[in-house]
Amino acid sequence: MPKELWKGNEAIAEAAVRAGLEAYFGYPITPQTEILEYLSRRMPELGRTFVQAESELGAINMVYGAACTGVRVMSSSSSPGVSLMMEGISYIAGTEIPAVLVNVMRGGPGLGNIAPAQGDYNQAVHGGGHGDYQPIVLAPASVQEAIDLTVLSFDLAEKYRAICMVILDGCVGQMMEPAEMPEMKPVHRENWDWNTDGKMGKRERRVLSSIYIDPVDEEHMNLRLLNRWKTIQANEVRYKEYFLDDAEIVIVGFGTAGRVALSAVRDARAQGIKVGLLRPITVSPFPYEVIDQLAGRAEAFLVTEMNSGQMLEDVRLAVKGRVPVEFYGRLGGVVPFPDEILGEIHRMAESKLSSTVHPRDAWLERMAHI
Repeated sequence: MPKELWKGNEAIAEAAVRAGLEAYFGYPITPQTEILEYLSRRMPELGRTFVQAESELGAINMVYGAACTGVRVMSSSSSPGVSLMMEGISYIAGTEIPAVLVNVMRGGPGLGNIAPAQGDYNQAVHGGGHGDYQPIVLAPASVQEAIDLTVLSFDLAEKYRAICMVILDGCVGQMMEPAEMPEMKPVHRENWDWNTDGKMGKRERRVLSSIYIDPVDEEHMNLRLLNRWKTIQANEVRYKEYFLDDAEIVIVGFGTAGRVALSAVRDARAQGIKVGLLRPITVSPFPYEVIDQLAGRAEAFLVTEMNSGQMLEDVRLAVKGRVPVEFYGRLGGVVPFPDEILGEIHRMAESKLSSTVHPRDAWLERMAHI
Protein backbone atom coordinates (compact mmCIF):
# COMPACT_ATOMS: atom_id res chain seq x y z
CA MET A 1 0.00 0.00 0.00
CA PRO A 2 1.23 3.57 -0.67
CA LYS A 3 2.34 5.70 2.23
CA GLU A 4 0.01 8.37 3.57
CA LEU A 5 0.58 11.27 5.95
CA TRP A 6 -0.55 10.20 9.42
CA LYS A 7 -0.52 11.86 12.82
CA GLY A 8 0.93 9.53 15.45
CA ASN A 9 -2.13 9.27 17.68
CA GLU A 10 -4.55 8.79 14.81
CA ALA A 11 -2.20 6.28 13.21
CA ILE A 12 -2.25 4.22 16.41
CA ALA A 13 -6.05 4.31 16.46
CA GLU A 14 -6.38 3.20 12.84
CA ALA A 15 -3.71 0.52 13.29
CA ALA A 16 -5.67 -0.88 16.24
CA VAL A 17 -8.84 -0.95 14.12
CA ARG A 18 -7.03 -2.79 11.34
CA ALA A 19 -5.57 -5.22 13.86
CA GLY A 20 -9.11 -6.27 14.77
CA LEU A 21 -9.87 -4.04 17.75
CA GLU A 22 -13.40 -4.90 18.87
CA ALA A 23 -13.86 -2.70 21.92
CA TYR A 24 -12.27 0.53 23.12
CA PHE A 25 -12.82 2.24 26.46
CA GLY A 26 -11.08 5.47 27.36
CA TYR A 27 -11.15 8.95 28.79
CA PRO A 28 -9.74 12.14 27.23
CA ILE A 29 -6.39 13.51 28.39
CA THR A 30 -3.76 15.44 26.45
CA PRO A 31 -1.59 14.50 24.57
CA GLN A 32 -3.42 11.28 23.64
CA THR A 33 -6.97 12.50 23.16
CA GLU A 34 -6.84 12.14 19.37
CA ILE A 35 -6.78 8.36 19.81
CA LEU A 36 -10.12 8.51 21.63
CA GLU A 37 -11.56 11.10 19.24
CA TYR A 38 -10.60 9.10 16.16
CA LEU A 39 -12.04 5.88 17.54
CA SER A 40 -15.26 7.63 18.64
CA ARG A 41 -16.04 7.98 14.94
CA ARG A 42 -14.30 4.96 13.47
CA MET A 43 -15.54 2.21 15.79
CA PRO A 44 -19.28 2.93 15.40
CA GLU A 45 -18.79 3.11 11.62
CA LEU A 46 -17.70 -0.52 11.77
CA GLY A 47 -20.31 -1.63 14.27
CA ARG A 48 -17.72 -2.04 17.01
CA THR A 49 -17.82 -0.90 20.63
CA PHE A 50 -16.63 2.54 21.72
CA VAL A 51 -17.30 3.97 25.17
CA GLN A 52 -15.99 7.19 26.66
CA ALA A 53 -15.98 6.18 30.30
CA GLU A 54 -16.67 8.46 33.23
CA SER A 55 -13.01 8.23 34.30
CA GLU A 56 -9.81 6.30 33.74
CA LEU A 57 -10.85 3.99 36.57
CA GLY A 58 -14.06 3.19 34.78
CA ALA A 59 -12.26 2.73 31.47
CA ILE A 60 -9.72 0.18 32.70
CA ASN A 61 -12.39 -1.85 34.49
CA MET A 62 -14.46 -1.91 31.30
CA VAL A 63 -11.34 -3.19 29.55
CA TYR A 64 -11.06 -5.86 32.24
CA GLY A 65 -14.62 -7.06 31.68
CA ALA A 66 -14.34 -7.07 27.89
CA ALA A 67 -10.99 -8.85 27.99
CA CYS A 68 -12.57 -11.69 29.97
CA THR A 69 -14.82 -12.41 26.97
CA GLY A 70 -11.83 -12.86 24.65
CA VAL A 71 -12.36 -9.79 22.44
CA ARG A 72 -9.50 -7.60 21.26
CA VAL A 73 -9.76 -4.66 23.64
CA MET A 74 -7.72 -1.50 24.22
CA SER A 75 -7.55 1.67 26.24
CA SER A 76 -5.28 4.68 25.93
CA SER A 77 -4.32 7.51 28.24
CA SER A 78 -1.45 9.74 29.32
CA SER A 79 0.75 9.63 32.40
CA PRO A 80 -1.54 10.67 35.32
CA GLY A 81 -4.45 8.87 33.66
CA VAL A 82 -2.42 5.66 33.47
CA SER A 83 -1.55 6.06 37.15
CA LEU A 84 -5.27 5.92 37.92
CA MET A 85 -5.55 2.66 35.95
CA MET A 86 -2.93 0.78 37.92
CA GLU A 87 -5.25 -1.21 40.18
CA GLY A 88 -7.25 -2.46 37.19
CA ILE A 89 -4.06 -3.29 35.30
CA SER A 90 -2.90 -5.44 38.19
CA TYR A 91 -6.28 -7.23 38.24
CA ILE A 92 -5.95 -7.92 34.50
CA ALA A 93 -2.46 -9.32 35.02
CA GLY A 94 -3.62 -11.50 37.91
CA THR A 95 -6.51 -12.86 35.86
CA GLU A 96 -4.13 -13.75 33.00
CA ILE A 97 -6.11 -12.18 30.19
CA PRO A 98 -4.87 -10.17 27.19
CA ALA A 99 -5.32 -6.40 26.96
CA VAL A 100 -3.57 -3.52 25.19
CA LEU A 101 -2.85 -0.12 26.75
CA VAL A 102 -1.31 2.91 25.03
CA ASN A 103 0.42 5.57 27.14
CA VAL A 104 1.31 8.82 25.35
CA MET A 105 3.61 10.17 28.06
CA ARG A 106 3.70 13.76 29.31
CA GLY A 107 5.66 15.73 31.91
CA GLY A 108 5.33 14.89 35.57
CA PRO A 109 5.16 14.01 38.44
CA GLY A 110 1.72 15.08 39.52
CA LEU A 111 -0.52 16.69 36.94
CA GLY A 112 2.62 17.93 35.24
CA ASN A 113 2.20 19.44 31.78
CA ILE A 114 1.23 18.32 28.29
CA ALA A 115 4.77 18.32 26.88
CA PRO A 116 6.51 15.10 25.76
CA ALA A 117 8.47 13.15 28.37
CA GLN A 118 9.62 9.63 29.24
CA GLY A 119 9.13 9.71 33.00
CA ASP A 120 6.77 6.72 33.01
CA TYR A 121 9.51 4.18 32.19
CA ASN A 122 9.78 2.87 35.74
CA GLN A 123 6.00 2.78 36.10
CA ALA A 124 5.63 0.69 32.95
CA VAL A 125 8.71 -1.52 33.24
CA HIS A 126 9.40 -1.86 36.97
CA GLY A 127 6.36 -0.48 38.75
CA GLY A 128 2.73 -0.41 37.82
CA GLY A 129 0.10 -2.07 39.93
CA HIS A 130 0.71 -4.14 43.01
CA GLY A 131 1.93 -7.73 43.02
CA ASP A 132 4.35 -9.80 40.95
CA TYR A 133 3.82 -9.34 37.22
CA GLN A 134 5.63 -7.92 34.21
CA PRO A 135 3.85 -6.35 31.25
CA ILE A 136 5.28 -6.43 27.75
CA VAL A 137 6.25 -2.82 26.95
CA LEU A 138 6.93 -1.55 23.41
CA ALA A 139 8.51 1.86 22.67
CA PRO A 140 8.14 3.26 19.14
CA ALA A 141 10.29 6.12 17.84
CA SER A 142 8.32 7.00 14.70
CA VAL A 143 4.78 7.00 13.39
CA GLN A 144 5.50 3.90 11.30
CA GLU A 145 6.81 2.05 14.35
CA ALA A 146 3.79 3.18 16.34
CA ILE A 147 1.58 1.55 13.70
CA ASP A 148 3.60 -1.65 13.53
CA LEU A 149 3.95 -2.04 17.29
CA THR A 150 0.27 -1.36 17.91
CA VAL A 151 -0.61 -4.25 15.59
CA LEU A 152 2.04 -6.42 17.24
CA SER A 153 0.78 -5.56 20.73
CA PHE A 154 -2.52 -7.38 20.18
CA ASP A 155 -0.75 -10.50 18.94
CA LEU A 156 1.67 -10.52 21.87
CA ALA A 157 -1.07 -9.90 24.43
CA GLU A 158 -3.07 -12.85 23.11
CA LYS A 159 -0.07 -15.12 22.65
CA TYR A 160 0.99 -14.74 26.29
CA ARG A 161 -2.34 -13.83 27.93
CA ALA A 162 -0.68 -10.68 29.21
CA ILE A 163 -0.90 -6.90 29.24
CA CYS A 164 0.97 -5.27 26.39
CA MET A 165 1.69 -1.57 26.74
CA VAL A 166 2.80 0.77 23.99
CA ILE A 167 4.62 3.75 25.52
CA LEU A 168 5.48 6.80 23.47
CA ASP A 169 6.05 10.43 24.31
CA GLY A 170 3.94 13.28 23.04
CA CYS A 171 6.37 13.96 20.18
CA VAL A 172 5.53 10.67 18.48
CA GLY A 173 1.84 11.05 19.30
CA GLN A 174 1.58 14.54 17.84
CA MET A 175 4.00 14.44 14.89
CA MET A 176 2.92 13.73 11.31
CA GLU A 177 4.95 11.44 9.04
CA PRO A 178 4.42 9.37 5.91
CA ALA A 179 3.53 5.84 6.96
CA GLU A 180 2.05 2.67 5.57
CA MET A 181 -1.01 1.08 7.12
CA PRO A 182 -1.52 -2.69 7.19
CA GLU A 183 -4.45 -4.31 5.44
CA MET A 184 -7.68 -4.48 7.41
CA LYS A 185 -7.77 -7.70 9.41
CA PRO A 186 -11.26 -9.18 9.71
CA VAL A 187 -12.51 -9.51 13.25
CA HIS A 188 -12.08 -13.17 14.06
CA ARG A 189 -13.00 -14.34 17.52
CA GLU A 190 -10.57 -17.04 18.55
CA ASN A 191 -12.03 -20.07 20.30
CA TRP A 192 -9.98 -19.67 23.46
CA ASP A 193 -10.14 -22.32 26.13
CA TRP A 194 -10.30 -19.71 28.89
CA ASN A 195 -12.67 -16.90 27.89
CA THR A 196 -16.15 -16.42 29.33
CA ASP A 197 -18.34 -16.63 26.23
CA GLY A 198 -21.65 -17.22 28.03
CA LYS A 199 -21.99 -20.69 26.52
CA MET A 200 -22.01 -23.49 29.03
CA GLY A 201 -23.11 -26.57 27.10
CA LYS A 202 -21.25 -29.68 28.22
CA ARG A 203 -17.92 -28.00 28.95
CA GLU A 204 -16.70 -27.10 32.44
CA ARG A 205 -17.42 -23.71 33.94
CA ARG A 206 -14.86 -21.04 33.19
CA VAL A 207 -14.17 -18.76 36.13
CA LEU A 208 -11.80 -15.83 35.60
CA SER A 209 -10.50 -14.17 38.74
CA SER A 210 -7.39 -12.65 40.28
CA ILE A 211 -8.39 -13.83 43.76
CA TYR A 212 -6.38 -16.71 45.23
CA ILE A 213 -7.32 -16.95 48.90
CA ASP A 214 -4.94 -19.81 49.59
CA PRO A 215 -1.32 -18.50 49.60
CA VAL A 216 -0.13 -21.72 47.97
CA ASP A 217 -2.53 -21.18 45.07
CA GLU A 218 -1.36 -17.57 44.78
CA GLU A 219 2.24 -18.72 44.70
CA HIS A 220 1.44 -21.22 41.94
CA MET A 221 -0.12 -18.43 39.90
CA ASN A 222 2.89 -16.17 40.49
CA LEU A 223 5.24 -18.95 39.38
CA ARG A 224 3.10 -19.53 36.30
CA LEU A 225 3.42 -15.85 35.40
CA LEU A 226 7.15 -15.94 36.03
CA ASN A 227 7.71 -18.98 33.82
CA ARG A 228 5.65 -17.32 31.10
CA TRP A 229 7.83 -14.23 31.48
CA LYS A 230 10.96 -16.33 30.97
CA THR A 231 9.50 -17.48 27.66
CA ILE A 232 8.78 -13.87 26.70
CA GLN A 233 12.35 -12.86 27.59
CA ALA A 234 13.72 -15.65 25.43
CA ASN A 235 11.59 -14.88 22.36
CA GLU A 236 10.37 -11.29 22.27
CA VAL A 237 13.34 -8.95 22.78
CA ARG A 238 13.41 -6.33 20.01
CA TYR A 239 15.84 -3.49 19.32
CA LYS A 240 17.52 -1.47 16.57
CA GLU A 241 21.29 -1.23 16.08
CA TYR A 242 23.11 1.63 14.35
CA PHE A 243 26.89 1.75 13.68
CA LEU A 244 27.75 -0.71 16.44
CA ASP A 245 30.23 -2.91 14.57
CA ASP A 246 33.24 -0.83 15.61
CA ALA A 247 31.68 1.51 18.17
CA GLU A 248 33.91 2.56 21.06
CA ILE A 249 31.09 4.64 22.60
CA VAL A 250 27.61 3.10 22.68
CA ILE A 251 24.59 5.31 23.16
CA VAL A 252 21.40 3.72 24.50
CA GLY A 253 18.11 5.59 24.09
CA PHE A 254 14.48 4.65 23.46
CA GLY A 255 11.66 6.46 21.68
CA THR A 256 12.26 10.10 20.80
CA ALA A 257 15.45 10.29 22.88
CA GLY A 258 16.89 7.45 20.80
CA ARG A 259 15.76 9.09 17.58
CA VAL A 260 17.42 12.39 18.53
CA ALA A 261 20.56 10.48 19.54
CA LEU A 262 20.76 8.91 16.08
CA SER A 263 21.17 12.36 14.51
CA ALA A 264 24.01 13.07 16.94
CA VAL A 265 25.62 9.71 16.20
CA ARG A 266 25.60 10.40 12.47
CA ASP A 267 27.21 13.81 13.01
CA ALA A 268 29.84 12.29 15.30
CA ARG A 269 30.58 9.56 12.77
CA ALA A 270 31.10 12.22 10.10
CA GLN A 271 33.68 13.76 12.45
CA GLY A 272 35.55 10.47 12.83
CA ILE A 273 34.28 9.44 16.27
CA LYS A 274 33.49 5.73 16.57
CA VAL A 275 30.09 5.88 18.21
CA GLY A 276 26.97 3.77 17.74
CA LEU A 277 23.41 3.56 18.98
CA LEU A 278 21.30 0.81 20.51
CA ARG A 279 17.62 1.71 20.55
CA PRO A 280 15.50 -0.72 22.59
CA ILE A 281 12.06 -1.35 21.10
CA THR A 282 10.99 -3.73 23.83
CA VAL A 283 11.93 -1.95 27.02
CA SER A 284 10.26 -4.89 28.74
CA PRO A 285 11.68 -7.45 28.16
CA PHE A 286 14.86 -5.37 28.13
CA PRO A 287 17.81 -6.27 25.84
CA TYR A 288 20.17 -7.12 28.70
CA GLU A 289 22.10 -9.74 26.74
CA VAL A 290 22.78 -7.38 23.83
CA ILE A 291 24.18 -4.72 26.16
CA ASP A 292 26.15 -7.40 28.01
CA GLN A 293 27.84 -8.37 24.72
CA LEU A 294 28.49 -4.74 23.75
CA ALA A 295 30.09 -4.09 27.14
CA GLY A 296 32.69 -6.70 26.24
CA ARG A 297 34.07 -4.58 23.40
CA ALA A 298 32.96 -0.95 23.92
CA GLU A 299 34.92 1.58 25.97
CA ALA A 300 31.96 3.48 27.42
CA PHE A 301 28.17 3.86 27.31
CA LEU A 302 26.00 6.97 27.21
CA VAL A 303 22.35 6.60 28.22
CA THR A 304 20.06 9.37 27.02
CA GLU A 305 16.46 9.76 28.18
CA MET A 306 13.77 12.37 28.61
CA ASN A 307 13.70 11.71 32.35
CA SER A 308 16.14 11.63 35.27
CA GLY A 309 17.72 8.31 34.37
CA GLN A 310 15.24 5.44 34.69
CA MET A 311 16.41 3.13 31.91
CA LEU A 312 19.92 4.09 33.06
CA GLU A 313 19.70 1.58 35.90
CA ASP A 314 18.86 -1.27 33.51
CA VAL A 315 21.86 -0.39 31.34
CA ARG A 316 24.15 -0.27 34.38
CA LEU A 317 22.82 -3.65 35.48
CA ALA A 318 23.70 -5.15 32.09
CA VAL A 319 27.13 -3.49 31.90
CA LYS A 320 28.07 -4.86 35.37
CA GLY A 321 30.65 -2.16 36.03
CA ARG A 322 33.01 -3.29 33.29
CA VAL A 323 33.13 0.09 31.53
CA PRO A 324 31.96 3.59 32.46
CA VAL A 325 28.29 4.45 31.94
CA GLU A 326 27.43 8.13 31.48
CA PHE A 327 24.02 9.78 31.42
CA TYR A 328 22.38 12.73 29.72
CA GLY A 329 18.72 13.55 30.25
CA ARG A 330 16.21 16.36 29.90
CA LEU A 331 13.23 16.66 32.21
CA GLY A 332 9.75 18.03 32.55
CA GLY A 333 8.81 17.88 28.88
CA VAL A 334 12.03 19.35 27.49
CA VAL A 335 13.22 17.49 24.38
CA PRO A 336 17.02 17.32 23.89
CA PHE A 337 18.58 18.66 20.70
CA PRO A 338 21.07 16.55 18.70
CA ASP A 339 23.80 19.13 19.45
CA GLU A 340 23.39 18.50 23.17
CA ILE A 341 24.02 14.79 22.77
CA LEU A 342 26.81 15.48 20.29
CA GLY A 343 28.44 17.63 22.96
CA GLU A 344 28.26 14.70 25.38
CA ILE A 345 29.84 12.43 22.77
CA HIS A 346 32.73 14.90 22.33
CA ARG A 347 33.17 15.17 26.10
CA MET A 348 33.37 11.40 26.44
CA ALA A 349 35.71 11.00 23.48
CA GLU A 350 38.11 13.64 24.78
CA SER A 351 38.21 12.88 28.51
CA LYS A 352 39.22 10.03 30.76
CA LEU A 353 36.03 8.56 32.17
CA SER A 354 35.60 7.02 35.59
CA SER A 355 33.01 4.68 37.09
CA THR A 356 33.52 5.96 40.65
CA VAL A 357 30.79 8.63 40.51
CA HIS A 358 27.17 7.68 39.85
CA PRO A 359 26.34 8.89 36.32
CA ARG A 360 23.24 10.72 37.55
CA ASP A 361 25.29 12.71 40.07
CA ALA A 362 27.84 13.68 37.44
CA TRP A 363 25.04 14.69 35.05
CA LEU A 364 23.39 16.84 37.72
CA GLU A 365 26.62 18.74 38.20
CA ARG A 366 26.86 19.36 34.47
CA MET A 367 23.24 20.57 34.45
CA ALA A 368 23.85 23.13 37.20
CA HIS A 369 23.81 25.98 34.67
CA ILE A 370 20.13 25.39 33.84
